[in-house]
Amino acid sequence: MPACRRFGPYPQRDEDEPPVTLAVDEFECIRLMDMEGLTQEQAAARMGVARATAQAIYASARHKIAMFLTTQATLTIEGGDYELCAGEAGCCPHRCARRRNHETSDRRTDIMKIAVTYDNGTIFQHFGHTAQFKVYETDGKNVLSSEIVDTNGSGHGALAGLLSVIGADILICGGIGGGAQMALASAGIKLYAGVAGDPDAAVEALLRGELPQNAAANCNHHHHEHACGDHGCGEHECGHHDDGGCHCH
Repeated sequence: MPACRRFGPYPQRDEDEPPVTLAVDEFECIRLMDMEGLTQEQAAARMGVARATAQAIYASARHKIAMFLTTQATLTIEGGDYELCAGEAGCCPHRCARRRNHETSDRRTDIMKIAVTYDNGTIFQHFGHTAQFKVYETDGKNVLSSEIVDTNGSGHGALAGLLSVIGADILICGGIGGGAQMALASAGIKLYAGVAGDPDAAVEALLRGELPQNAAANCNHHHHEHACGDHGCGEHECGHHDDGGCHCH
């Protein structure tokens, strides 16, 4: 179930206005297709419905969200035709969030998740524009598993929230702005910035206690434009300078 099931305009409007009700299966269809980036066929398979049914659910959900945004009504998420995964082994073939949590709690309680900004086998150097994270599950000493997670176009502010949803304890990245650093700190996510190269090697170094934290690896574009100007690079086209302090793209 979604953690928050009621949304409304600010400032609040008359409570007598009828709310827009988004069914739980409609919410799930939006989550799978618009957040996880699945196709209609893939979402239908995950939901256990026909492709035409998934298409109809998706269209209905988008229409309701548009009504919510354009009429400033209250949106509630409830009802619909669905069955929640029990989280038990064999219950769900897709390793949904509930099943992963169940497996983690059964296996051990000291799992640590490390997320790394990722691009084609290397650590991506601009946190706010990263299209993927490589997420590692570790026991604090060894890597147990890893997977690539798409950000689906999430911007600076939403990425910290996405990392919280993933359950990340640590983020490894290149350049990162001050606002994003504050959002990560508020979410309780430890930051290792200014890191480049192979993400697997960086995670191994962290687990060995050999990965340094670089507090100067900011990616503040206003400051960056002036600070990098003397080097002859533009506001967003700065390469990797010899001093290692500038990683924006």
